[in-house]
Amino acid sequence: MTHISRKELKKDEFRETVAHSAQALLLHRRTVWIVALAAAVVLVAIFGWRFYSERQTVKASAALERAMEHFQARVRAVGEPQAPDEISYVDEKNKYQDAATKFTEVVQQYGRTRPGQIARYYAGLSYLRLGQLEQAERWFRETERSSDAELAALARFQLAQLYERTGKPEEAARLYQALAERPTTLLPKPVVLLALAEHHARSNPAEARRIYEQVRTEFPDTAAAQQAEQRLQLLAPGS
Repeated sequence: MTHISRKELKKDEFRETVAHSAQALLLHRRTVWIVALAAAVVLVAIFGWRFYSERQTVKASAALERAMEHFQARVRAVGEPQAPDEISYVDEKNKYQDAATKFTEVVQQYGRTRPGQIARYYAGLSYLRLGQLEQAERWFRETERSSDAELAALARFQLAQLYERTGKPEEAARLYQALAERPTTLLPKPVVLLALAEHHARSNPAEARRIYEQVRTEFPDTAAAQQAEQRLQLLAPGS
């Protein structure tokens, strides 16, 4: 039977420890490389998506600008010549029909971009000008779900006015009230309150008077306060 000295045993233990340490180091390095490779893949994906998103936004902005040229086009008199490179119409209906088509194309191609979201709103406005209220409502409802608070508020305001035209006064009032409670930069509180007061002017003049007084009190020395004062004078006395 071979006798292993304590010294040789320690050497074997040392070699085994070194071997395990080397193996652990190799495994650690392999793990580091795997993690680094995964991180690199994620970074490439992030920057690739950002680059793609930015390119899409640039394209969407150009498409939205072209659509706006139709929406804002001049309506010229019959027989009046059209200037070179000018987009103009002799029929307002054709103008808004073309604009609606252009905005719809922007939404279909670039709906996830901000210009695409703006195009939704203007598609609704175009159909509203055409008197196609169901189409307008559909587009405003889609815009209302936008993550952009300003656009969503503008869409709700248009929906409120549309509901007034289509015999849904309670829904209109509900939207006006909600907008007044959460005003935005593009749709400040006094503007909404004036619209709400105008909404009540015929059916509930007492409530309209209360809201006009609120505008004068909360926003003195403003154009809104002056408009509220003028509207108060038009209300029936004693209302």
